Amino acid sequence: MNRELLYRFFDGKTSFEEEEGIRIWMKSSSNNRDILFAERKQYDAILLLAKQDDLGPHVKHKKSLKWLGLEFVKIAAAVLITLIGSYTYLHNKKTVENTTMQEIHVSEGQSINITLQDGTRVWLNAQTTFRYPALFGGDNRLVSLDGEAYFEVSEDKKRPFIVKTENGKVQVFGTKFNIEDYSGTQYFETTLMEGSVEVTSATDSTKKVRLTPNKKALLVDGQFVVEQVNDYNPYRWKEGLICFRNESFKQIMKEFKKYYGVDIIVRNKEVQEFFYTGKFRQTDGINYSLRVLQRDIQFKYNRDDEKQIIYID
Repeated sequence: MNRELLYRFFDGKTSFEEEEGIRIWMKSSSNNRDILFAERKQYDAILLLAKQDDLGPHVKHKKSLKWLGLEFVKIAAAVLITLIGSYTYLHNKKTVENTTMQEIHVSEGQSINITLQDGTRVWLNAQTTFRYPALFGGDNRLVSLDGEAYFEVSEDKKRPFIVKTENGKVQVFGTKFNIEDYSGTQYFETTLMEGSVEVTSATDSTKKVRLTPNKKALLVDGQFVVEQVNDYNPYRWKEGLICFRNESFKQIMKEFKKYYGVDIIVRNKEVQEFFYTGKFRQTDGINYSLRVLQRDIQFKYNRDDEKQIIYID
């Protein structure tokens, strides 16, 4: 499969026919699927590298690829062998405190997996901004998040790992958990898979809860509500899966916009009444996912590839 075509697919620039061809090629063999996943990881790493090369933290991925060009991709491929699947910043200067802050912005339709200096692994979902020091120092490991991320924190009992968001603060020593807190949405959720975390309100430090595994904390009307977690499918986004359980059509379209990087305008008001349970792979593409929905929900859609807009009729 042509690398340029795959990169245009990751960039959301392929036509319906090209997207369908990639999907068929990918499903024809496990080797092709492995190739696609490897190219996707390399693509994400290239975007991340570009943003660290004086392009600024908020450069859109489309502009980054235009600047890189295919010649740069060919050169970078050899350099990025150690970057596939993760991106580790190495810092040789001695310091006693958190120093230069790095910032990553993940665009719609993208996701990135990075490894921090202390060994902590972080998966960043689409439309997420993450700030962290190049080298952890002092008595804590402080990072900030606007969006959604999954953390596997390297244990260090002397230095807690702290994630600050718009609505809260999560403190841990070594654990696995998911945080969702997109600025402006008033939605905050922390889900614990392993270990223990303490969640504190950003506006009132007296409001805090300690979570045990298989529990999540939601912020409702300024108060934390702790719930049992029985379904971990919603957190499989880091595996490239988009999972819904009895979710409204409107919310599904909102999630598709985030995961596929395309605007969706719903003009058919009747579909808003439908709820759906199912799973989709990001690599299958938006057209395939919409066709799966059409098996259970009656609607038509038109795609404007030039404007990157899909109209639901």
